[in-house]
Amino acid sequence: MPDVAAVNAVISKTEARELINDLFEEEALVIGGLVAVHDVDDGLVWRLVKNLDVIRGKVLRRLDDKAPDEPGAPRPRRPNLKPHPAIEDFLLSLRRT
Repeated sequence: MPDVAAVNAVISKTEARELINDLFEEEALVIGGLVAVHDVDDGLVWRLVKNLDVIRGKVLRRLDDKAPDEPGAPRPRRPNLKPHPAIEDFLLSLRRT
């Protein structure tokens, strides 16, 4: 019998994206609050927020690459970029002639 708590803990890719975006929004609000009450260099704020955006983009790309669209859905198969042995053999025979 499956663990009900474990089954309920699985979320969709859409829900995961929403959580990630919510997290980064809260971080931006924290930074904005600190900047509002402290004298912080404008360039530092821009650089910090740009870096946060880069991190957010990386996390979302990893989610897209690794997570199935819906819970229980099979993960997409990564393509095998290694050439088939028949292709390799044919290419070798071409080079030998």
